[in-house]
Amino acid sequence: MKTVYMTRMRTAGLAVVAIALSGCGSIDSPGGPVTGVFAGHTMSAQPIPCVTEPDGVRVCHGDTSGADLRLKSFDGTPLGTLYVTLPPAPATGADGGYPFVVQSHGWGVPPSGVDDFQYGGPSARQWALDGYAVLQFAARGWGESCGSAASREIDPAACARGYIRLDDYRYEVRDVQHAAGLLVDENIVDPNRIGVTGESYGAGTSLALATLNGRVMLPDGELVPWLSPDGTPLHIAAAYPFAGWSDLVYSLGPNGRTLDTQITSGTADLSPVGVQKATLMSGLYAVGLLGGYYAAAGHDPEADVTSWFAAIGAGEPYDSPMAEAAVQQSAQFRSPYYLLAGAYGTEQVQPAPLFMANGFTDDVFPASEVLRYFKLARSLYPSTPMEMFFLDGGHPRGQFKPTAVVPLVARAKAFFDHYVKGTAPGPTAGVTVFTQTCPSSVEPGGPYTAATWEALHPGVVNYSSLSAQAILSTGGDPVVSEAFDPVVGGLACTTASAADEGPGVATYRLPTPAGSGYTLLGAPTVTADLTVTGEFAYIAARLVDVDPVTNTKTLIARSLYRIDPDAPNGRQTFQLHPNAWHFAAGHIPQLELLGRDAPYARPSNGDFSISVSNLALQLPVHEVPGAPGTPPEVE
Repeated sequence: MKTVYMTRMRTAGLAVVAIALSGCGSIDSPGGPVTGVFAGHTMSAQPIPCVTEPDGVRVCHGDTSGADLRLKSFDGTPLGTLYVTLPPAPATGADGGYPFVVQSHGWGVPPSGVDDFQYGGPSARQWALDGYAVLQFAARGWGESCGSAASREIDPAACARGYIRLDDYRYEVRDVQHAAGLLVDENIVDPNRIGVTGESYGAGTSLALATLNGRVMLPDGELVPWLSPDGTPLHIAAAYPFAGWSDLVYSLGPNGRTLDTQITSGTADLSPVGVQKATLMSGLYAVGLLGGYYAAAGHDPEADVTSWFAAIGAGEPYDSPMAEAAVQQSAQFRSPYYLLAGAYGTEQVQPAPLFMANGFTDDVFPASEVLRYFKLARSLYPSTPMEMFFLDGGHPRGQFKPTAVVPLVARAKAFFDHYVKGTAPGPTAGVTVFTQTCPSSVEPGGPYTAATWEALHPGVVNYSSLSAQAILSTGGDPVVSEAFDPVVGGLACTTASAADEGPGVATYRLPTPAGSGYTLLGAPTVTADLTVTGEFAYIAARLVDVDPVTNTKTLIARSLYRIDPDAPNGRQTFQLHPNAWHFAAGHIPQLELLGRDAPYARPSNGDFSISVSNLALQLPVHEVPGAPGTPPEVE
């Protein structure tokens, strides 16, 4: 199995294309020269020393080779692999009061220091050269934060609660809040200029912090004001989550109920329990098993990752107490969408300004994870500054192309310079999109920009089919499914044979686009009459681009739709995850509906068939109906 959970930012050349930063911000806060940090708050109570590098950046980093310089968190858990990166020391004036950025790492990728580019933006060194202080540390259960056996052996009692909790607001997120508060109390950072960023797992941390904003969640679930240990009120000035989730349950086991045309109230999108993304969940769990620290099965019912994984992995029916606990715990304490919505009785507050970016071709955390949160936040708090940025990137199958990455980094930096540092003009709120293009050597299309998501796709291509087709739980070509799997298969430009996949797959070939073609820019919508027999039925949907010259197809969009066992029949609507892709003249857009798409989707425990009739497919496109050069099929 490929190691896909290491951030692709490391191998995508972000270090080459990241914007250059220069200059330091003004320093107004009091404080003497900073020679160490966290004095009295490490496991040994000794400060973490700061060393000045040749470019003037100061790096405060300690390890456990001598005194234990891991930070003692709010509950005594040691947090290691820690770096505080500071701007060059000022020639005159006080040393401190810096604008502040917390960089939270991805799943299984503890920080590696000032030149670590996994965060979807500038490195800590680049932030520091522009006047920011930066904090990085391994989340609890990873690296020296009790993640390795060696780190646990140093102080077994302190690590007794240091296991992975999947970005729980009450633990991993509170660890960040505690560390930030200590740096505020040391007058190193400005309490009103705190920004947070991170990719993947770190994006989950960042979005949670932005949603909590000026609040801390205690272990019993109570929300209290976020204060530094010395009592200074704190809040998030801006957040930049990259390639992350808003609903952890839905992202890894979607049921297909989320639509970009509506806002679902409460926890309706959690029922019925969705379809497990099998290879992705197995791979993620394995990374934690090999490189992190899970609590023993049954030890902690609020962090029982091993038992939860086993219960969901066993498949249908999902009516066991363990499966229900996995859903409830993940939604209530690890999914910022539901915190924002107040779905579990928590008070709703306006989130911090947000710059959110995800990949269209990211099968772990698709673009819909950002879009869902954005639409809810906009409906509740219309004045919240928010931007969205989408590209072909993120987790597999995503690719990173410099043409899209350069503006991503620049836009994120400009957002922080305004909302955190306070030295740049206000960015324009809205959405920016770069397209998926193939082969991988072809530059992405765009940028396409608009004030709203809906404004990106003023046109639509409509297709309908009255005749009935059958979906079978045994249908589909396993060779094609493997090619399109993000773990055992390839990337966004991987192709598979366009030959008929055989009985049990409902296939719909749209007319070849006229003229110069059209650009999908949004979420394809399927509406059809369904008649279901059997049990535990679901639909795995794919939209592909068929090249008739090579008789191959490229995956453009996909989704999983769980049939509600209490209402299996009738007219139903679901969407594929959004993408941006140009369907060229001569190519054929094709919709495929399967009852089995293994190894990506866990095969059902039941045997079923679904009759699909009176199907309507809508492709939202960027072209304006009736505009010169627009194909006539665009309505």
